[in-house]
Amino acid sequence: MIFVKAVILAGGLGTRLQPYTTFLPKPMLPLGEKPILEHLIEWTRKNDIKSIVLCVSYLRKTIEEYFEDGKQFGVNIEYAISNKPLATAGQLKTAEEFIDDTFVCIYGDSIFDFSLRNMIKQHTKKKAFVTMSLNEYKTNLPYGVIETSKTGKVVSWNEKPEIKANVNMGCYVMEPKIMSFIPKNKPYGMDDVIKKAMNRKKLVTSFITKKGFTDIGNKASYKKAYQDYIKKLGKI
Repeated sequence: MIFVKAVILAGGLGTRLQPYTTFLPKPMLPLGEKPILEHLIEWTRKNDIKSIVLCVSYLRKTIEEYFEDGKQFGVNIEYAISNKPLATAGQLKTAEEFIDDTFVCIYGDSIFDFSLRNMIKQHTKKKAFVTMSLNEYKTNLPYGVIETSKTGKVVSWNEKPEIKANVNMGCYVMEPKIMSFIPKNKPYGMDDVIKKAMNRKKLVTSFITKKGFTDIGNKASYKKAYQDYIKKLGKI
């Protein structure tokens, strides 16, 4: 059994979810009868993670007063606090003092339902520096896609084709040395950190899942996630 900590990034402003986030931080928006963040904490606990660091900033008291030290949720919670928005990796940096071994980093605005346990096992087996969770995403382009030759001759017409791509889910298994790649106390994106690691020839691997991911980035996706959740509970 590998014991790891989970760092949950819960300090964003949630501007795309205004006006819902005027008085509530995004991770505290309800999904069914619980806030998004409580669902995330339950998921990490089910995957054998009992030690959690919450990176908080915007309206942080709401989060701290709800979860306290985590005992009533079956986990131990510590808080990494910043007084300004720091973007994803900048927030993660605030948790540096709590991290001394392999850890999981999770965005606080998504719902996950895949085997984090298996992802951690794979990370350890491959001796990776970072393992990224990826979701197989499919969508249809709303246009006819025309392929041409070098001379401009039309060679094919594919109407509204389906395209597939692996997209970032916002859940990572990381080694503590990742922290040295992040500047202190300034906004810094996770994409910049991962690219920096790759440029320095660190092993960045992927864990791909076809389901078990619900993004709650804006009002439309939040509304859909809420309706889906209620439906799942058999309430409508």
